[in-house]
Amino acid sequence: MLKITSRENAKLKLARKVRDGREKDSIFVEGLRLAEEVLRSDAAINEVFVAEDFNENERAQQLLQTFQSKNLSINEVAGKLFGSVADTKSSQGIILICEKPTTEKRGFEAGFSVTKDKLPVVVMLHEINNPSNLGAILRTTEAVNAGGVIISKNSTDVFSPKSLRASMGAGLRLNIWSNADFDEALDWARGKKLIPTAADVNAEKSYTEIDWKKPRLLVFGSEAHGLSAKEFEKIDDGLIIPMENDVESLNLAVSCGIILFEAKRQQNCRRG
Repeated sequence: MLKITSRENAKLKLARKVRDGREKDSIFVEGLRLAEEVLRSDAAINEVFVAEDFNENERAQQLLQTFQSKNLSINEVAGKLFGSVADTKSSQGIILICEKPTTEKRGFEAGFSVTKDKLPVVVMLHEINNPSNLGAILRTTEAVNAGGVIISKNSTDVFSPKSLRASMGAGLRLNIWSNADFDEALDWARGKKLIPTAADVNAEKSYTEIDWKKPRLLVFGSEAHGLSAKEFEKIDDGLIIPMENDVESLNLAVSCGIILFEAKRQQNCRRG
């Protein structure tokens, strides 16, 4: 285990650049749970940084042993120096620098399938700018075993530290196409016989009245503006989540969760 005692250490400088999004091919993973989640994915780990007191509990010791068994580069960062790299105020004392998974269209198409075990829904997020919402939606998408996620241009980074924390590592395991063009994504979906579907305050059908046994592209617009009128014209099926007490809208991640779990309920009924 290499001990780092200087703030100007080259590895620490690189870690800060990754943390700040200035290294396009690497991602910054912080925290004990997220480090464990990385091991459940195919993400390649390039560097491990731990605080001096990290291995004081059994769980941390087991994680270090796993990293050592994989012959990974482990760096012990002296004293308060670890805080100069951490992205959180109360760090758990471990940071990984990993290779960024591919999210290109070609890879997404290669990994796409709608089998009996998969929920036949692909979630499309168009110009989503809140990393916590994005991460929460990825986590829900993984929880229902949906077919994948498409993230449009002008959206927040799926692998930012905040998105990764909110997704609990789901972004490392899902089939994702990022930086997608809106029209190209809809054309792709129709080519795969997915029905473009979106929430619309003017829709007549409740989300429970939609037939989720049919493969669908479930589209969500930005938190602030939703989909434009021109974009809605390209959607084939609209739905509404009925609400009471004059509540006009729900949080984006909450809305997505409600709809996806209704789709999952319908799928489970079909299996039964």
